[in-house]
Amino acid sequence: MKRTTLIIVVVLALFSVYGCSSYNGLVQKDETVNGSWSKVQTQYQRRADLIPNLVNTVKGAADFEKETLTQVIQARASATAMNLDASDLTPENIQKFQAAQDQLSGALSRLLVSVERYPELKANQNFLELQAQLEGTENRISVARNDFNDTVKDYNQAVRVFPAAVFAGLFGFDQKGYFEGTEAAQTAPAVAF
Repeated sequence: MKRTTLIIVVVLALFSVYGCSSYNGLVQKDETVNGSWSKVQTQYQRRADLIPNLVNTVKGAADFEKETLTQVIQARASATAMNLDASDLTPENIQKFQAAQDQLSGALSRLLVSVERYPELKANQNFLELQAQLEGTENRISVARNDFNDTVKDYNQAVRVFPAAVFAGLFGFDQKGYFEGTEAAQTAPAVAF
Protein backbone atom coordinates (compact mmCIF):
# COMPACT_ATOMS: atom_id res chain seq x y z
CA MET A 1 0.00 0.00 0.00
CA LYS A 2 2.80 2.40 0.91
CA ARG A 3 4.62 1.65 -2.32
CA THR A 4 1.51 2.37 -4.42
CA THR A 5 0.95 5.64 -2.58
CA LEU A 6 4.59 6.61 -3.09
CA ILE A 7 4.35 5.86 -6.83
CA ILE A 8 1.17 7.94 -7.12
CA VAL A 9 2.77 10.83 -5.23
CA VAL A 10 5.90 10.70 -7.43
CA VAL A 11 3.80 10.58 -10.62
CA LEU A 12 1.67 13.52 -9.43
CA ALA A 13 4.78 15.48 -8.48
CA LEU A 14 6.35 14.85 -11.91
CA PHE A 15 3.09 15.78 -13.61
CA SER A 16 2.92 19.00 -11.57
CA VAL A 17 6.53 19.93 -12.32
CA TYR A 18 6.07 19.26 -16.04
CA GLY A 19 2.76 21.15 -16.01
CA CYS A 20 4.37 24.21 -14.42
CA SER A 21 7.25 24.05 -16.86
CA SER A 22 4.89 23.72 -19.83
CA TYR A 23 2.70 26.56 -18.60
CA ASN A 24 5.68 28.88 -18.07
CA GLY A 25 7.08 28.01 -21.49
CA LEU A 26 3.74 28.74 -23.16
CA VAL A 27 3.44 32.05 -21.32
CA GLN A 28 6.92 33.05 -22.54
CA LYS A 29 6.06 32.13 -26.14
CA ASP A 30 2.73 33.96 -25.88
CA GLU A 31 4.52 37.09 -24.68
CA THR A 32 7.03 36.78 -27.52
CA VAL A 33 4.11 36.72 -29.99
CA ASN A 34 2.58 39.77 -28.27
CA GLY A 35 5.88 41.65 -28.45
CA SER A 36 6.31 40.71 -32.09
CA TRP A 37 2.77 41.90 -32.82
CA SER A 38 3.49 45.26 -31.20
CA LYS A 39 6.51 45.65 -33.51
CA VAL A 40 4.24 45.06 -36.51
CA GLN A 41 1.81 47.68 -35.25
CA THR A 42 4.67 50.12 -34.62
CA GLN A 43 5.78 49.86 -38.24
CA TYR A 44 2.23 50.34 -39.54
CA GLN A 45 1.88 53.36 -37.26
CA ARG A 46 5.14 54.75 -38.60
CA ARG A 47 3.73 54.51 -42.10
CA ALA A 48 0.47 56.14 -41.04
CA ASP A 49 2.41 58.99 -39.45
CA LEU A 50 4.42 59.60 -42.63
CA ILE A 51 1.39 59.76 -44.91
CA PRO A 52 0.18 63.25 -43.88
CA ASN A 53 3.67 64.56 -44.63
CA LEU A 54 3.62 62.88 -48.03
CA VAL A 55 0.18 64.26 -48.86
CA ASN A 56 1.16 67.78 -47.75
CA THR A 57 4.39 67.65 -49.74
CA VAL A 58 2.53 66.54 -52.83
CA LYS A 59 -0.19 69.17 -52.32
CA GLY A 60 2.38 71.91 -51.95
CA ALA A 61 4.50 70.90 -54.93
CA ALA A 62 1.91 70.14 -57.58
CA ASP A 63 -1.61 70.88 -58.68
CA PHE A 64 -2.43 67.29 -57.93
CA GLU A 65 -5.36 65.00 -58.59
CA LYS A 66 -7.66 65.52 -55.64
CA GLU A 67 -9.25 62.09 -55.93
CA THR A 68 -5.93 60.27 -55.45
CA LEU A 69 -5.08 62.33 -52.37
CA THR A 70 -8.56 61.78 -50.96
CA GLN A 71 -8.21 58.02 -51.43
CA VAL A 72 -4.89 58.02 -49.57
CA ILE A 73 -6.34 60.05 -46.71
CA GLN A 74 -9.44 57.80 -46.46
CA ALA A 75 -7.36 54.62 -46.66
CA ARG A 76 -5.08 55.90 -43.91
CA ALA A 77 -8.08 56.68 -41.71
CA SER A 78 -9.49 53.21 -42.32
CA ALA A 79 -6.16 51.50 -41.63
CA THR A 80 -5.50 53.41 -38.41
CA ALA A 81 -9.06 52.81 -37.19
CA MET A 82 -8.53 49.04 -37.34
CA ASN A 83 -7.05 48.03 -33.98
CA LEU A 84 -6.28 44.39 -33.31
CA ASP A 85 -5.36 43.37 -29.80
CA ALA A 86 -2.57 40.80 -29.39
CA SER A 87 -4.92 38.59 -27.37
CA ASP A 88 -7.25 38.22 -30.37
CA LEU A 89 -4.87 37.21 -33.18
CA THR A 90 -7.18 34.83 -35.00
CA PRO A 91 -6.63 34.22 -38.72
CA GLU A 92 -9.88 36.07 -39.48
CA ASN A 93 -8.91 39.15 -37.46
CA ILE A 94 -5.44 39.27 -38.97
CA GLN A 95 -7.04 39.01 -42.42
CA LYS A 96 -9.32 41.99 -41.65
CA PHE A 97 -6.36 43.99 -40.35
CA GLN A 98 -4.33 43.13 -43.44
CA ALA A 99 -7.21 44.07 -45.76
CA ALA A 100 -7.27 47.58 -44.28
CA GLN A 101 -3.49 47.84 -44.64
CA ASP A 102 -3.65 46.53 -48.22
CA GLN A 103 -6.17 49.24 -49.09
CA LEU A 104 -3.71 51.83 -47.82
CA SER A 105 -0.82 50.20 -49.71
CA GLY A 106 -2.85 50.33 -52.92
CA ALA A 107 -3.70 53.99 -52.43
CA LEU A 108 -0.04 54.81 -51.77
CA SER A 109 1.01 52.92 -54.89
CA ARG A 110 -1.48 54.89 -57.00
CA LEU A 111 -0.20 58.11 -55.45
CA LEU A 112 3.43 57.31 -56.17
CA VAL A 113 2.68 56.20 -59.74
CA SER A 114 0.59 59.33 -60.38
CA VAL A 115 3.44 61.51 -59.18
CA GLU A 116 5.44 60.43 -62.23
CA ARG A 117 3.36 62.93 -64.23
CA TYR A 118 4.80 65.82 -62.25
CA PRO A 119 8.52 66.30 -63.00
CA GLU A 120 8.87 69.22 -60.59
CA LEU A 121 7.60 67.04 -57.76
CA LYS A 122 9.92 64.15 -58.60
CA ALA A 123 12.85 66.55 -58.32
CA ASN A 124 11.66 68.02 -55.00
CA GLN A 125 14.14 67.00 -52.29
CA ASN A 126 11.44 66.80 -49.60
CA PHE A 127 9.41 64.44 -51.72
CA LEU A 128 12.41 62.26 -52.55
CA GLU A 129 13.32 62.03 -48.88
CA LEU A 130 9.76 61.19 -47.89
CA GLN A 131 9.51 58.60 -50.64
CA ALA A 132 12.70 56.96 -49.33
CA GLN A 133 11.21 56.97 -45.82
CA LEU A 134 8.06 55.27 -47.09
CA GLU A 135 10.09 52.66 -48.93
CA GLY A 136 12.12 51.99 -45.79
CA THR A 137 8.93 51.73 -43.76
CA GLU A 138 7.44 49.21 -46.18
CA ASN A 139 10.61 47.13 -45.82
CA ARG A 140 10.39 47.39 -42.02
CA ILE A 141 6.76 46.28 -42.15
CA SER A 142 7.75 43.26 -44.20
CA VAL A 143 10.52 42.33 -41.76
CA ALA A 144 8.21 42.81 -38.75
CA ARG A 145 5.52 40.62 -40.33
CA ASN A 146 8.08 37.90 -41.11
CA ASP A 147 9.39 38.03 -37.54
CA PHE A 148 5.82 37.89 -36.24
CA ASN A 149 5.07 34.82 -38.38
CA ASP A 150 8.24 33.14 -37.05
CA THR A 151 7.20 33.71 -33.43
CA VAL A 152 3.65 32.55 -34.17
CA LYS A 153 5.04 29.39 -35.77
CA ASP A 154 7.15 28.68 -32.68
CA TYR A 155 4.17 29.36 -30.39
CA ASN A 156 1.73 27.27 -32.45
CA GLN A 157 4.16 24.35 -32.49
CA ALA A 158 4.47 24.53 -28.71
CA VAL A 159 0.69 24.60 -28.33
CA ARG A 160 0.18 21.60 -30.60
CA VAL A 161 2.91 19.13 -29.55
CA PHE A 162 2.14 16.38 -27.10
CA PRO A 163 2.11 16.44 -24.07
CA ALA A 164 2.29 20.25 -23.96
CA ALA A 165 -0.95 20.33 -26.00
CA VAL A 166 -2.76 18.88 -22.99
CA PHE A 167 -1.59 21.73 -20.78
CA ALA A 168 -2.21 24.29 -23.52
CA GLY A 169 -5.82 23.10 -23.69
CA LEU A 170 -6.17 23.14 -19.91
CA PHE A 171 -4.78 26.65 -19.58
CA GLY A 172 -6.53 28.15 -22.63
CA PHE A 173 -3.57 28.66 -24.96
CA ASP A 174 -5.07 28.69 -28.46
CA GLN A 175 -3.26 28.84 -31.78
CA LYS A 176 -2.56 32.29 -33.23
CA GLY A 177 -3.09 33.43 -36.81
CA TYR A 178 -0.41 34.24 -39.36
CA PHE A 179 0.00 37.10 -41.78
CA GLU A 180 -0.69 35.66 -45.20
CA GLY A 181 -0.31 37.10 -48.65
CA THR A 182 -3.48 38.34 -50.28
CA GLU A 183 -4.58 37.40 -53.77
CA ALA A 184 -3.88 40.97 -54.85
CA ALA A 185 -0.27 40.54 -53.73
CA GLN A 186 0.16 37.70 -56.21
CA THR A 187 -0.07 40.12 -59.14
CA ALA A 188 2.57 42.79 -59.56
CA PRO A 189 1.13 46.28 -59.96
CA ALA A 190 1.29 47.70 -63.46
CA VAL A 191 3.35 50.86 -63.72
CA ALA A 192 2.81 52.91 -66.85
CA PHE A 193 4.48 56.20 -67.76
